[in-house]
Amino acid sequence: MSKKVLILSGGFSAEREISLISGRGVSLALRQSGYQVIEYDLTDIPSFIKELEKQKPDVVFNALHGNWGEDGEIQGLLDLLQIPYTHSGLKASAIGMDKEITKLICQTSGIKVPKGEKQTYIEFKTQGTKITMPYVIKPVSDGSSVGVYIIKSPSDLLKVDYKDSDQEILIEEYIEGKELTVSVLDGKALAVTEMRPKKNFYDYEAKYTDNMTEHILPADIPVKAYNTALNYAEKLHKILGCHSVSRTDMRYNEKDGVVVLEINTNPGMTPLSLVPEQFKYIGGSYEELCRILVEKAHCRKMSQL
Repeated sequence: MSKKVLILSGGFSAEREISLISGRGVSLALRQSGYQVIEYDLTDIPSFIKELEKQKPDVVFNALHGNWGEDGEIQGLLDLLQIPYTHSGLKASAIGMDKEITKLICQTSGIKVPKGEKQTYIEFKTQGTKITMPYVIKPVSDGSSVGVYIIKSPSDLLKVDYKDSDQEILIEEYIEGKELTVSVLDGKALAVTEMRPKKNFYDYEAKYTDNMTEHILPADIPVKAYNTALNYAEKLHKILGCHSVSRTDMRYNEKDGVVVLEINTNPGMTPLSLVPEQFKYIGGSYEELCRILVEKAHCRKMSQL
């Protein structure tokens, strides 16, 4: 009998709508591959637990994005319930979601990252920053370039707005150059893609709006830089203890070389997403990628607790 897979999407983050699109794509692919599929839109945890008790899935396909989905929260719950799930476990998810901790790990591992500092939003508003313009402001823990501001002049500061004054933010030097990303599957980097957005940078709209970004695959960069990007992604995937798939975003220019910006331990699976595109580039299919993630699903065993 084929495995019963509950596809978990939706959730509570700013990336809810994208998660639902990922979930629908995965659902279709797994049905075509012969799996028993249950689609579940996460809106509250008690109902989710009841659904798990009712359906008793063999695997949960985690198609959630952002906070509460890829930051270790859902992973910890599924570990306690002893239900195998796709993508990384609690520790790698929590660390990967925290951009400041990820940067510190990179710095101690020979992976180049931008200079920067962490503050709360109210500290930034009242004290400013030691980082000189141009710089980037972004949440310490969020995904899909949500809440990212590029500050090139004092007037750009007027656009910066976070609802929570205690919001933790990173202020980082702005790295000019090409925007790159590398997917890693089972510890092996797939390829390097350059994203050329029609706007200033590869933000939420550019990622998920058709024709807003040109993908150059493979990236048109020097061989040495290409190999460095592959190496950085593989190294960070391994150090964090990521499981199955991850995607690392970077920038490149001749002066700075390859600079890592962040890692995504639960990358998107929409038709525009970069992991499926890179997997197709090396000869795979979307359906095959979904099957691999399901078959490699795991949870932390009680014997390890």
